[in-house]
Amino acid sequence: MSAAIHRVGTRALLVELGELDLALRWHAHLSAHPLPGQREVIAAAATVLVVLDSARHAERAARTLGSLNPQATTASSPREVEVKVIYDGPDLESTADLLGLSREELIAWHTGTRWRAAFGGFAPGFAYCVP
Repeated sequence: MSAAIHRVGTRALLVELGELDLALRWHAHLSAHPLPGQREVIAAAATVLVVLDSARHAERAARTLGSLNPQATTASSPREVEVKVIYDGPDLESTADLLGLSREELIAWHTGTRWRAAFGGFAPGFAYCVP
């Protein structure tokens, strides 16, 4: 898998992977097998940000990441969390209309779907969920 690697400042690299499953695979691999000088690894929808402790480590990491091809791993047992929801928001009708569903169909679809928190968002505690 060929990934586009971009410098972010002097000590970080952004790996563009194009899809969530690959970003999560790379994140799991780099979390389990950190690169020399790796300080942090952060997954997003289609990218992974690798923060290193020096510009020299970032240069070396760029070469390593260019040839990295993490294999799929067995997922650990996820923790299930139930979130109670009241469907009475002002955008419920317009969202249902946008999707071509009735209000009841939208609620049935949403409550009948198992969601996975894929990665953290821009605010503390905010997770992006995918079916």
